[in-house]
Order: sequence, then C-alpha cells, then structure tokens
Amino acid sequence: MNQKNNSGALENPVVNILKSNVGIILVLAIMCVVVTFATDKFLTVNNIISVLRQISVNMYIALGMTLIIILGHIDLSVGAIVAMCNTLTVGFIVNQGMPIGVAIIGGLVLGTVMGFLSGTIVSVFRVPAFIITMAMMNVCNGVAYVYSGGQSTRITDDFFNAIGTGYLFNTIPLPVIYMLILIIIVSFVLSKTKFGTYVYAIGGNREAARLSGVPIKKIEIAVFTLSGLLSAFAGLVLCSRMYSGQPAVGKGYELDAIAACVLGGTSMSGGKGRISGTVFGAMVIGIISNGLNLVGMSSYLQDIVKGLIIIGAVLLDCQKDKLALLRKKQKTA
Repeated sequence: MNQKNNSGALENPVVNILKSNVGIILVLAIMCVVVTFATDKFLTVNNIISVLRQISVNMYIALGMTLIIILGHIDLSVGAIVAMCNTLTVGFIVNQGMPIGVAIIGGLVLGTVMGFLSGTIVSVFRVPAFIITMAMMNVCNGVAYVYSGGQSTRITDDFFNAIGTGYLFNTIPLPVIYMLILIIIVSFVLSKTKFGTYVYAIGGNREAARLSGVPIKKIEIAVFTLSGLLSAFAGLVLCSRMYSGQPAVGKGYELDAIAACVLGGTSMSGGKGRISGTVFGAMVIGIISNGLNLVGMSSYLQDIVKGLIIIGAVLLDCQKDKLALLRKKQKTA
C-alpha cells in the first residue's frame, strides 16, 4: 500500500503538469504538425537548436512576467531593460575598457535597479504598474540610445561571446542550460516557498492578504526587482549571442513574454498561473516565430499574427474565468 502511495506521489507532479496544461499542449502539438507540413526545414537539428535558443531568451523574461501577472500587475519595461543592459554591457567592455566580469555585473545591476525602482513606485505610491513601467520603458530605451548614439557596438572577445554561443558537451546550447536552471529555480520558489504563497495570495485577494499579515510591499518590490534582473540577464545572453550591443534589440520582447504567460494560463486578473504553462506558452510563441520565418513571412506580418494571438488568448482567459465562476455559483446554488 505504501509503495503505491509513494509511486503515486512521484507521478503526481508530472500528471498534474500534463492535466493542467492539456489545452496549451494540444495547441503546441497542432503547431508542430502544421509547421512540419508547411516546411521540411522545421525538424532539422540546426533548426531545433535555433528554436530552443530563441525560446530561451523569451523564457528568461517570461519567468519574471509570470510572477508579476500573478500579482495582478504588468511590466512593459522588460524589453527596454533588455536593450539597455545589452547595449551598456558591451559598451562598458569596448568603450570604457572595463574587465568583462565587472561589465557583466554592472549590466545586471542596472537592470535589477530599474526593476526595483518600478516595484518601489508601484508598491509604495500605489501607482498603476502599467503607467510606471511604460515610463520606465521610455527611460531605459532613452538610456540605451543616448549611450550608444543609436549605433550598435561590436564585441569580438571569445570568452564573452561564448556566454551566448557556447555549448555544453558540444551538444546543448548554454542559453538552453540557463533556461532549464532558471525554470527549476523559479518553479520551486513559486510552488514550494512562503514567498510563492504570498505572490498568489496578493494576486488572488490583496485586501485579504493584507489582513492576513502578508508583507505586500516587500513582495511586490521583490517580484519587480527579480523581473528586472531576469530581463538584464536576457540582454546579456542576447548581446553575447549577437556579438554586439544594439539599442533596438528589445523591441516587442514584452509582448512575447506576456503572450507566453497568457497562453500558458496565467490570468491577467491575477492570482492564477503556473511556470509550466508559461514554458509551453513560450514554446508556442517560439515555434510560431520560427515557422513564420521559415515560410518567408515578413516581420511586419509576424507582429500582426502575434498580436492576434495575444487577443485570442486574453479572450479565452476571460471566458475561462467566467465559466469557472458560473460553475462555482451552480455548485453553491
């Protein structure tokens, strides 16, 4: 009997992930089939590696975005933080002659500070996150363009470039390894710690969380700070992979991150969401982008498709919440 229980306990996490993400997994499978039939280049080893790399950068950002949306907020500054840290990190090395380690730490600290500032203003002054992060987006974009003069800065240091282009055992791209490690860490924090419980509590019912003694301000500031750090890390990996710092590189990254979260079941009203869902959502976004590139669709049309996907995902999310509320009323009636 005990063996059965132990076996069930071991199987439950995997079973729960599959059950809770049935819809997005089905969408993912359909997307893979469609893209495979559309082009024979999709299932090649090189393309799969390319997709994984593309997903990894979006995943870093989407992990922080998931926590923010669960809180009931939104962060529009993540793409701009990517661009700012991307540009300044390379600039610190090439233009200022800083040691690589110092420049990397400097870039990560800058992104973290931007997230901390956004979180502090949102939490302490109770200003809508949409407004503050939109303003912070302009600030970060402005810093990137002013510092670089609107020009890209090339870097040829092999050690630095290996951060985004290297492989583990000459097989697995390092950005994918970083992604897996971060997924495990953030999943653990969200599902197994008091911090994660507080995040869900605040997003579910802020007033009830306050009355229960949840340190709302500290949690909100910590989540925005973490989002800034993850965005800065995405900028670091991206500039290493591109061999350059580019002030325009972060455009649209916030949309991809939000889309990954919402497609994965994170509720825009707060209180609901899973890292596993965000992972599948990021995979869908990555496959869509990769498939559209393979069939030769222009980047402008890709923006339209992604926008429509986000609209559809939000509408489905709203309908899902309405159905859940209706079922709850029927049970209590």
